[in-house]
Amino acid sequence: MELRVLQYFLAVARAESITAAARDLHLTQPTLSRQLGELEKELGKPLFSRGSRKITLTEEGRLLRKRAEEILRLVGRTEQEIGQSHIAGDIYIGTGETQGVRLLAKVAAQLQEDYPGVHFHLVSGDAQDVCEGLDRGLLDFGLLLGDIDKTKYPYLELPVKDTWGVLMPAHSPLAQKDWVSPEDLQDKPLILSRQSGNKSDLYRWLKKEPEALSTAATYNLIYNASLLVEEGMGYAFTLEGLVNTKGRNLNFRPLKPRLEMPMYFVWKKYGHFSKAGEIFLKYLEKSLEEPPAE
Repeated sequence: MELRVLQYFLAVARAESITAAARDLHLTQPTLSRQLGELEKELGKPLFSRGSRKITLTEEGRLLRKRAEEILRLVGRTEQEIGQSHIAGDIYIGTGETQGVRLLAKVAAQLQEDYPGVHFHLVSGDAQDVCEGLDRGLLDFGLLLGDIDKTKYPYLELPVKDTWGVLMPAHSPLAQKDWVSPEDLQDKPLILSRQSGNKSDLYRWLKKEPEALSTAATYNLIYNASLLVEEGMGYAFTLEGLVNTKGRNLNFRPLKPRLEMPMYFVWKKYGHFSKAGEIFLKYLEKSLEEPPAE
């Protein structure tokens, strides 16, 4: 499977027309059709459904489109990194919503001041998304919360922790308390992070199994979940500091007993860093060795 043919395939997928794609690629239509036919023959599956007005991707074609985009993006990054004689390039970091990003941002700002040619890309997602991106080489680093498999990824434990709490309507009686206990939530509709399905600590804190909870909704972006809370759908478990409640019909209260999550900065085992990625890791390690500012 040649990279050139993958580029042809993506052009047709985007244009939904062999004629239009051939024009954009400066190829004749028969030449492009032959290349696509040979690709389908090589893979042993039809990639397109050919209609009278446009062509669409089959299920196999949609899968190939996703993989082809990833392959060509990785090839482009590799060519860029090899061709650089100085420290520059792109660093991709996968992370969930957490105040821990602030620590990374300080290091990134310092590095970019020293090396303006380095650019950062934050990719938001839960732990599953981040790990998948690392494993497939689409991310250079990941920021993971809670328990991790320390045998799978090299890591740095960050000197900060996130604190769990509950986001609630400001008029709720629980908003009059300084903290929330498991007993306070026994009869309340809950809005849970999609990722919290893997967080046994939270269920142990609630003293209930997941199926015994009154789950009104799940989320992966807390801002959207905060709108559900404002509309009275339930009480959202989230991390402290992620939602600005000022001027909104919302309050955040921490849990009691306190429930915290450690943070780990991870990367792929046996992975090869670009020059930019390597120096970012060195900057981060150095920042963690420095004593905290008073």
